[in-house]
Amino acid sequence: MRRLRDNQESLWEAVIPREWALQGEWAVLDALLDDDKFLEPFASRLESRIGRPTIPMERYLRLMVVKHRYGWGYEMLVQEVADSISLRHFCRIPLGAPVPHSTTLIKLTRRFGPEVLSELNQRLMETAVERKILRGRRLRIDTTVTEADVAYPTDSGLCATAIERIGRFVTRIKQSGLAARTPYRDRARAAKKLDHRANISAKNRAQTRREAADSKTAEIHRLATDAVGEAEQVLRNAQRAVRAGKHAPINVLDRLGKELANARRVLDQTAQRLRGVKSIPGRLVSLSDTDARPIRRGKLRRPTEFGYKVAVGESPEGFIVAHATDIGNPPDTDSIVDLIGGARGVGMRVQTVHADRGFGDATGDEAFDRCGIIDRVVPRKGQPAPCELTSAWKHRYRFRAGIEGRISGLKRRFGLARTRLKGIDGARIWVGYGVFAHNLHQFVALA
Repeated sequence: MRRLRDNQESLWEAVIPREWALQGEWAVLDALLDDDKFLEPFASRLESRIGRPTIPMERYLRLMVVKHRYGWGYEMLVQEVADSISLRHFCRIPLGAPVPHSTTLIKLTRRFGPEVLSELNQRLMETAVERKILRGRRLRIDTTVTEADVAYPTDSGLCATAIERIGRFVTRIKQSGLAARTPYRDRARAAKKLDHRANISAKNRAQTRREAADSKTAEIHRLATDAVGEAEQVLRNAQRAVRAGKHAPINVLDRLGKELANARRVLDQTAQRLRGVKSIPGRLVSLSDTDARPIRRGKLRRPTEFGYKVAVGESPEGFIVAHATDIGNPPDTDSIVDLIGGARGVGMRVQTVHADRGFGDATGDEAFDRCGIIDRVVPRKGQPAPCELTSAWKHRYRFRAGIEGRISGLKRRFGLARTRLKGIDGARIWVGYGVFAHNLHQFVALA
């Protein structure tokens, strides 16, 4: 059952008023989030008025703001809010009431999805425009990478992980009595040892270190191929038994089918790499986060990052008025229309766009023309244009450098360095909450 607010006030709230417990930044945030417009995205998705009541949505929203403001995990969030009188007042949790369990917050976060975050950010920016806090007409855009929560991928490590994950589900199927006589040998221990030897060989300074590592990878590839073949036979026999009327564990057969599909992708790309193919489109870098991709950025410290590409658009006031999270490494110019459209969608009148050289080509010019942007301070790829050599143009282009510091702050303080949620939807949720927390902080600083 839908429950947006908890209007019952306990004795403790009468003894310690909210005005005494909340001061400074938290008092401004409390007054801002008290507007019903921030609860409308939740109300439209919780239409049922019967059944077990949910936790109040204003309580959930404020808890998530605190979480991403300080970068806490769910368990740490529950513990810190339970021990703080001021945070309890801000989250509208009476002193005698328990803080919602961490698993409840996790399930609600996944249930609402990234669309709620887009609406929350839009309503916050509309409020900033109404109060004349957001008044700029210049937009600076750039792209960055939010890394996935995965280990550094290697072909041998992916094959070993595939064997381990397949064996886990095969064991559960056999324990349930399905395909009990179908042979399957667990090769996880042998694959783990070979993976360790392959990593040691790759770090060796000898001339043949690559050949030695490839030989170990080929052995793991053969083990994984045999494991996938036996697991497929287990899955076929288990499905045959289920059709005959036997009971199967919930979702285990479907999960094994998905793991086998991912394992076949790993085997295919490993075989290509052993044949000398270096560029593999759509390469799988994790079996737990199958949407993550290798992104080549050309940075000296970290040439390749593994995760999702994030495009951001910033106003002169420091608000992230638009952002987009994509799979893989699409061209920077693909995000121009979305960023400018998102900025205009919140009420910002964009007249000038500042961007780096990655946006300065014919495709970018077409995108700017579609958006009606005539004044654009974007250097050209290749040979610089004559206007780029003038002091006036260089002075205008310096404004673009501010977004680099903004992206650094988003990564250091608001969690955009690494997403802790899996999949593209999880990455969009994580980035959305980070942007929302940052915009709230900026709103308080300017208000």
